Amino acid sequence: MDILQRLKARQAENFDLHTQHLNAQMVNVLKTIGFNRQYVRAEGPYLYDQEGHQYLDLLAGFGVFALGRNHPTVVQVLQDVLGASLPNLVQLDVSLLSGLLAEKLVEVTPPGLDRIFFANSGTEAVEAAIKFSRYATGRSKIVFCSGGYHGLTLGSLSATGDDYFRAGFGPLLPDFIEVPFGDLAALEQALHRRDVAAFITEPIQGHGVWIPPEDYLPGAAALCQRTGTLFVADEVQTGLGRTGQWWAVDHWGVEPDILCVAKALSGGFVPVGAVACRQWIFEKMFNRMDRAVVHGSTFGKNNLAMAAGLATLEVLETENLIANSARMGERMLADLQPLVTQYECLKEVRGRGLMIALEFAEPRSLSLKMAWKMLEAANQGLFSQMITVPLFERHRILSQVAGHGMNVVKFIPPLTLTEGDRQWIVEGVTDVVADAHRVPGAAWDFGKSLATKALRMKAGVG
Repeated sequence: MDILQRLKARQAENFDLHTQHLNAQMVNVLKTIGFNRQYVRAEGPYLYDQEGHQYLDLLAGFGVFALGRNHPTVVQVLQDVLGASLPNLVQLDVSLLSGLLAEKLVEVTPPGLDRIFFANSGTEAVEAAIKFSRYATGRSKIVFCSGGYHGLTLGSLSATGDDYFRAGFGPLLPDFIEVPFGDLAALEQALHRRDVAAFITEPIQGHGVWIPPEDYLPGAAALCQRTGTLFVADEVQTGLGRTGQWWAVDHWGVEPDILCVAKALSGGFVPVGAVACRQWIFEKMFNRMDRAVVHGSTFGKNNLAMAAGLATLEVLETENLIANSARMGERMLADLQPLVTQYECLKEVRGRGLMIALEFAEPRSLSLKMAWKMLEAANQGLFSQMITVPLFERHRILSQVAGHGMNVVKFIPPLTLTEGDRQWIVEGVTDVVADAHRVPGAAWDFGKSLATKALRMKAGVG
């Protein structure tokens, strides 16, 4: 089987194949917003289409490609492991590679997280954290935050504070309690009966890049300690340097009881998730020999995933990518924040490290206000597409809307971003935001087209 020849022969069929056999609605979305490209190569923070055009990827596979795509160190490590004919997934054995990765994770995670459990993804890591918390405390309740996202399997979904993902999948798991993000009083009220197993939160919420008040996470950790509640930090997206520190909790000096990691740990190649937790929690869960396999994941400790994780941690350290994330993020915020005073639709530019959001809001001037209301009436959050689509079409910058129904555009690029890339982003954003403030203009012509399509979909036409 010559897989490369097969890909070359059929490279123009990707959209047809997905329409026939996978998610046809995803194909419709990409064609509607003009994102239907045929990418044929990827390197670092760049994608290349069949015509040789270069794109700057600020989506990074939803944060998977912290090292960029096809990093040579990770490629070499995986090739070495594949060529070594190592025993893999013996199951009634303990592998050296998983031990080495666990040792390294303990070294770089916050103090006190001495035990590691491996899974295949972020949502699996969260599911494990929920189970570990319930068993270790003997309690059933889980407190989570509005707007938080923890995954789409049933337990993780039960802790996801977004009705867009939850609607139609109920009843979800019982004993999950929602509180507002950043509200210590509400959290104290939820925990005061001392019957909650765990409080789970993203230190910085990915959907919207919402940064909590400075006292929130330290206060939450103190409340958890006082009430015997485990503090679970979901660092699936924020971890491994994304925010300019190893972990987002490091910005506040918080030491969680359980920490979930995935996405970037894969190096962009082999899915891997991990739970780091305090030893007493682990020993409660696996407290006897007959409970040694009471929770597990068949592929969780596979050799390729473990090798990819080790290579990723090595690259983060040797190439100083966490420091680069902090430096590039600070400079980009400094470049973009002045636009807030220049353009009335741009409400805020915020972020930590290379996790950055542009938030847009209803303008004051009459012509812009009327145009804005037209878009919002058709579909809430539609204005954001007037930013992401021109960024892509005119400047070949791939970005995303930060969440359903939000007028927030989010950048989570690879941590390898260069000064040239930063200038590329700043010039593109400045041009597109300026154009979105010209009424009438090309941007608003496109906005009207989007609104028309949105109204047609609501009416069930087309």
